[in-house]
Amino acid sequence: MPSRLRLTLLLGMPLLLIASTSMVTQLAAEEPSSHAKEPQVLFEYETLNGEEYGYRIPSLVKTNSGALLAVAERRLGLHDHSENDLVMRRSTDNGKTWSSIELIAEAGSDSLNDPCMIVLDSGRILLRYIHFPHGVHARKTDHTVRALAGYDGPKNVRLFLMHSDDEGQSWSEPRDVTRAFRREGAISLGSPGVGIQLTTGEHAGRILFPNYEVFPVGDADRYTRNSASYSDDDGETWHLSEPIAEPTEQGQGNEAQVVELATGELLLSSRDQDGGIYRKLSRSTDGGETWSTHTFLTEFVTPHCMASLIRYQHDGEDLLLHCGPNSRRWRLHGTVFYSRDGGEHWLTAREIEPEYLGYNVLCQLANGRIGCLYETEDCLKIVFTDFSLDDLFIK
Repeated sequence: MPSRLRLTLLLGMPLLLIASTSMVTQLAAEEPSSHAKEPQVLFEYETLNGEEYGYRIPSLVKTNSGALLAVAERRLGLHDHSENDLVMRRSTDNGKTWSSIELIAEAGSDSLNDPCMIVLDSGRILLRYIHFPHGVHARKTDHTVRALAGYDGPKNVRLFLMHSDDEGQSWSEPRDVTRAFRREGAISLGSPGVGIQLTTGEHAGRILFPNYEVFPVGDADRYTRNSASYSDDDGETWHLSEPIAEPTEQGQGNEAQVVELATGELLLSSRDQDGGIYRKLSRSTDGGETWSTHTFLTEFVTPHCMASLIRYQHDGEDLLLHCGPNSRRWRLHGTVFYSRDGGEHWLTAREIEPEYLGYNVLCQLANGRIGCLYETEDCLKIVFTDFSLDDLFIK
């Protein structure tokens, strides 16, 4: 005969199960909804007219009216320098639907690389890119020679600037700004993603692009370091900041993104080209003219890869969002991190892509959600997704 205690427990089991099920249901209802929507494929490896084309290196901005412009390199294959063109798609409904792919810049057999856009207060959109002559790279490879320092020769890399005054519906002719942006001795300068226009303090209105500069080493190698290019006259003339110093003798800061903090201070986050597992951070208190020595962001790990950094402001929220692969070695586990104290400390928000996430760009949408344009499936696709702070479990 069962004991009274055992009988009580047995009789109570259904009630416990019902209560437990009810509690789980209630918790599930209270849990913030994950961004369950399938990412939209905007650019995908494809065959056109008998040629195979791949897409890499995204840039994403929101215009002053709320339209989204997604730009990428279209490559004949996937090599860095594969007769790259620049192409664009446009959305006027917060990324729900997109226009067809449009060619916006091309240079025959030469390669156009590292698109980087800025939306100005005036409504003008700037697009900067690097122009590599056919067969020329910033380093020597099996199928390219290394570029030479200089401005006008057949093995010199150049930098161009385009603009749009109608929200990306048409673009100006490219303007060669190589001499204005690049210092003597460098063989190239650029950085993909987005730049910013400052809004606070004595430098409000200043336009600023983050840079990585490339310098030759020996006959084939290179080293890179970070800086910024800025303009105080709506992009007519440009100035180059002091280079960002490294804690070691030879700098290896690479692709970078920059934000303006509430205080007016600037924060730049850079890829560590030395192969380390941490981002590099630098700060400027004079509008990007000079920068602090790089320090390491050790609160999360990342392989050497371009990563996104934006300042998010909506409904009383003011925080920084950083997105990139969260892995020591591979570009996997795409994750959003956030900071509420100007980048002094970082917390993990959530993983948005469990598999491959490469170069990516975050963008605050007109409806307050956050868009992300990123490379996935080993760079065979560039996709767009969006999510809210609740989706990221940020309270």
